[in-house]
Amino acid sequence: MPVISQFYGILIYMYQELGGHHNEPHIHIKYNEYHMSMTLSGKILNGKLPKKQKKLVDAWIMLHEDELKAAWHAYNEDGELIKIKGLE
Repeated sequence: MPVISQFYGILIYMYQELGGHHNEPHIHIKYNEYHMSMTLSGKILNGKLPKKQKKLVDAWIMLHEDELKAAWHAYNEDGELIKIKGLE
C-alpha cells in the first residue's frame, strides 16, 4: 500500500480501486494500531483514530482536497502516485 503522505506518526495511503469495494475516492490512514478509511470529503468509511489524530487528518484533508482529488484520479486512471506534503 503506497504512502502518499505522513506527519506526526500518521501514515496516509492510497490504493488503486479498479473494481474495488469503495465507490468514492478515499484514503486509508494508519496511526500506531489504529486504521481508518475516509472519503476525500472527510466521511468515515470504516475504522477509527484517536480524537487528536482525527482532527489532524481532517485539517490535512481540508488543506489538500484538490491535490487529493488529482492524486486519486492520477493513481486510479494512470497508475501515477502523487505524494502530498504533510502537516508541519
